[in-house]
Amino acid sequence: MRNRKPRTGHSHRAGQKAVMLSLGVLPILGSLACSAFYPSLPTVESVDLARYAGKWYEIARYPNFFEPDCVGVTAEYTLRDDGRVDVLNTCRKLTLDGEVETIEGIARTVDGSSNAKLRVSFFPPFEGDYWIIELDKNYEYAVVGEPSRSFLWILSREPELDSETYAAILANLPNLNYDPDRLERVTQIPTGN
Repeated sequence: MRNRKPRTGHSHRAGQKAVMLSLGVLPILGSLACSAFYPSLPTVESVDLARYAGKWYEIARYPNFFEPDCVGVTAEYTLRDDGRVDVLNTCRKLTLDGEVETIEGIARTVDGSSNAKLRVSFFPPFEGDYWIIELDKNYEYAVVGEPSRSFLWILSREPELDSETYAAILANLPNLNYDPDRLERVTQIPTGN
């Protein structure tokens, strides 16, 4: 697959700066996660990357410093011929009509994880953990975290996730040593728009 070009000029660079700052922290968290400081974080048994590819809407997240004021957030995953995955994250600043920022990266699977653990890089050689800890059998929603429990995302194939499914996800988070009260909902473009 060929790499996509940035969709915006100035806003793309601003997004790169924010992610670059975050990647200074993520590798440290990733190395600490291997220590005994964090309880084990189970992932799903396996992930079919061909089914996982495509567009996902960010429904909720733990607050973080590399998505400041981001709404309407989407992530698009495209399989590459070399087995890695192209990543395109898109954010609208402040409002759904706000300035669009994009950032591109590459993900690789972690050996022995059956594709449930990935390492994502926006600025090589720095990488961050991307662990799929819950996945709908039809690949309609996913929950993504990492061992330190500093980051968490709930993703959906649609801009809205039904309240029953969302409540079930929240109810399971304490079993994974995540605090559901820390989640913030992400404003998304309403269905049909």
